[in-house]
Amino acid sequence: MIPKGTYVEIEKIILNPDERASHIPLDTKKLPLLMHVKGFLCDDGNIGERVEVMTMTKRKESGILKVVKPFFNHTFGHFVDEVMCVKQSILHEMEDYHE
Repeated sequence: MIPKGTYVEIEKIILNPDERASHIPLDTKKLPLLMHVKGFLCDDGNIGERVEVMTMTKRKESGILKVVKPFFNHTFGHFVDEVMCVKQSILHEMEDYHE
């Protein structure tokens, strides 16, 4: 049981597949349009249950509880040798630049 007041992320269906625009790609049209919202649980809940949250802007939203204490886990990828060569080249050119 996740206690009331815990920071969580919910998922809410905005449009079902049959409600999506006709001009979007077919592989996209087959899926629902989803919204992910972060906020504080209004009542105790469990992952997978429909819950209500209060967002930072004091808006109430309901949806399926997906993540407890969500965080950013993206990166800029692995080190790329070529990018370092370009960076060094640019820095070298900037050292030689004089107005």
